Amino acid sequence: MLKNDNIKEMITTEETDTLQEIMNIAFGRAASDLAEYIDIFVILSPPHIKVLQSFDLPAYLNNETKDYDKVSVVEQNFWGKFKGNAFLVFPSGTGKRMISLFNSENKFFESEPSHELEKETFLEIGNILIGACIGKIAELLGDVTTYSPPRVVVENGLRGVVYDNLSDPDSLAIVLRTVFEFNEKNVSGYMFILTKQESFAWLKTALYKFLEQYK
Repeated sequence: MLKNDNIKEMITTEETDTLQEIMNIAFGRAASDLAEYIDIFVILSPPHIKVLQSFDLPAYLNNETKDYDKVSVVEQNFWGKFKGNAFLVFPSGTGKRMISLFNSENKFFESEPSHELEKETFLEIGNILIGACIGKIAELLGDVTTYSPPRVVVENGLRGVVYDNLSDPDSLAIVLRTVFEFNEKNVSGYMFILTKQESFAWLKTALYKFLEQYK
């Protein structure tokens, strides 16, 4: 098992700063795409980056979302040289407030129960936010990604969802985290992007090449 000092050496301060700048650009693109699609403004917090062992991911993510008794999670996997998992985490009860974003008449369709409309709403938001964000990160780093279909999971916490994605608990992961807010709907949540250890060598090279453009 790696010690904390060795984990920190996996990504340097300069690389972290560069990745944060790339995330700022990517999250800005995601917010812009969502605003264009459903005419709502999204506020994104400054991104936070953390390197930790995969085994510690469930506890870390549960702690980050500890204020939520129950969560709805949009999960999507992505592949390329930059590969991993993305999660949008919403507090319980958010879905009903978000349905009107995609239903201008603000009423349920008789043919669909409310829980199905909530699920479709989360999937639409996930498609836009995750796709735009991951796509822009990949573009800036010279990569192309493909995606699995997103899925919505309702859990008491993130632990079970994350454990399902841990193929190697002893490996390392980089967690990219931001908090997003839809002020008009009084809704906030988290976006987590987890990239796996097999992407580390490529990511460090790609960040170096990105920096070289500005030297």
